[in-house]
Amino acid sequence: MTIIPTIPLHSGSIPLIGFGTWRLRGHECRRAVELALECGYRHIDTAAAYGNQAAVGEALGAGIAPRSDVFLTTKVAPDRLRHDDLLAAAEEALRELSTETIDLLLVHWPNADAPMAETFAAMGKLLDQGAIRNCGVSNFTAGRLAEAVALGVAPVSVNQVEYHPHLNQRRLHEACRGLGVALSSYSPFAKGRIPLDGRLAEVGARYGRSTHQVALRWLFQRGIPAIPKAASAEHIRENLGVTEWALSEEDFAVVNNLGHWDRLLPWEGSGPTDQADNG
Repeated sequence: MTIIPTIPLHSGSIPLIGFGTWRLRGHECRRAVELALECGYRHIDTAAAYGNQAAVGEALGAGIAPRSDVFLTTKVAPDRLRHDDLLAAAEEALRELSTETIDLLLVHWPNADAPMAETFAAMGKLLDQGAIRNCGVSNFTAGRLAEAVALGVAPVSVNQVEYHPHLNQRRLHEACRGLGVALSSYSPFAKGRIPLDGRLAEVGARYGRSTHQVALRWLFQRGIPAIPKAASAEHIRENLGVTEWALSEEDFAVVNNLGHWDRLLPWEGSGPTDQADNG
């Protein structure tokens, strides 16, 4: 079975390759997560907004891997970030996932109408109760992330954002590291655009690897956890292949300097001025 390296968080560590479940539902979701666990994934990512926490919980309860060996991430919707709302959302997530503890609970998107102090006070309470092991955010700019960290109420472990070779947010990554926060990548394949990139295909051909694997290996070598979504057995297994080889210094530089700024999910700060994050 493939052993996936990890990086440390506030509590425990997060595997560098995880399994994303966006748009997977019901039996399809359960079977995909079960297959991922059978193949060696030990990091599963879901969210309340995905409508599949119960299916993920069923897969985790199938006994394929001990629950203690699996790093489980879920996310709270932006309309539930007030103190009591967040506590209730966490309770619902624990129940749907059939687990006593969530390894990483993220704010899915920021909400300017919900005081950040309330949000992280609730996160701190969940940490104290042992209901979660780490808390974090998703889709936060460097400024918002700094504000969350400065509260000092609960340690922010992760900022999960869109990150792939066509959206190399170097400065955001550096800001995260400066704040002691791990950056995690969703949409590492740019929603199907990565396989169409001829330069990535040329790099992959030198190793007998797909463009998907090139993109994941680039993130892997940067120490950025990625959560690619896959439904077929072929792609589920393919995404784990990043541990078996490495990009040369020259090929890493090719991927690292493609020169794209192709954000697929607009968010606060996106636009021409946001391109400064490209470094």
